[in-house]
Amino acid sequence: MTSSIQDVAKAAGVSISTVSRSFTRPDLVSAKTRKRVLDIANELNFSLSRSAAALKSGKSLRIAVLMSGRISLWFTAQVIEGLNEVLHAEGYDISIFQVSSIEDRREFFDTLPVRRNADAVIVVSFDIDAQESAQLASVGVPIIGINAVKPEERGFSAAVNINDEQGSTLAARHLIALGHRNIAYISTDRGISLSFSVKSRFDVFCECCRKEGVEPCIVTCQVDHDGHYQISDVVTQLMSLPEMPTAIACQEDGIAVPLMFQLERNGFSVPSDISLIGYDDSIYTNDIGLTTIRQNPAEMARTAARMTLDLIQGHDPSPAFVEIPAQLVVRSSTSGVHR
Repeated sequence: MTSSIQDVAKAAGVSISTVSRSFTRPDLVSAKTRKRVLDIANELNFSLSRSAAALKSGKSLRIAVLMSGRISLWFTAQVIEGLNEVLHAEGYDISIFQVSSIEDRREFFDTLPVRRNADAVIVVSFDIDAQESAQLASVGVPIIGINAVKPEERGFSAAVNINDEQGSTLAARHLIALGHRNIAYISTDRGISLSFSVKSRFDVFCECCRKEGVEPCIVTCQVDHDGHYQISDVVTQLMSLPEMPTAIACQEDGIAVPLMFQLERNGFSVPSDISLIGYDDSIYTNDIGLTTIRQNPAEMARTAARMTLDLIQGHDPSPAFVEIPAQLVVRSSTSGVHR
């Protein structure tokens, strides 16, 4: 009689995932536990293949991850790292579906019910409409959001978000408290961006400034076909204004870091001439002294991954919807008005 992975797990007194890892990822299991599992598996004449494990468990052992933009971006790379750290240890692979255009997005959702074979879908940092939400729900697997807009209203099973409203408010109030009234905000094109965070940060920052009687100057950062920000064009737009702003806020550090160097190449000192603030607290920001808003996408992803595993196993994560506070990190790139 053929034994199942459940039989081995029960006899060894371990979880099914520990049995799986004993065969596929022995480096993640103690030598003592692995020996016990393998000895019992041998006694029960059990062998494990990935496809067999999937068939026996009724799971695909795959998580679909839907994300916008370039995978090489700091935020995206951190999310992938956090998801993989938790899910791979439990025997799951992640399948990344990169949606970089409206056409990609339409194709993904139109073909999702018939082409996707996954135990859960994780949607990273862009808004989905009611129809898309219904298409996801039709697959019959948990839907988990990372920086998802209105996840409860859109039918998500669980979600973890940074508080972008708080983060953008902190950024605006910091510059205004330093005495800045001539403020520019640098953002990618909000009309075509698939990331809801772009629009959310922009809307809240502008609203906060206007409440204080400040009308921010909006500068659009173009993105080329390879996904690179056109920072030199941003500097040209800034220098073409009737008056250079005394402070600049950027939608993300990916714009703020190269902009700092481009400004200084063009004769502007940060922060003596222009204060500069980013958003993310990504790599290099501490090295160059960039004031920014801190978020931890890797930890958000680990939380989302643990929620995903709970939902796959039929357990409701508690809480199911988590909002992580943003944090203002003040460094040397912002100061009071000098001109």
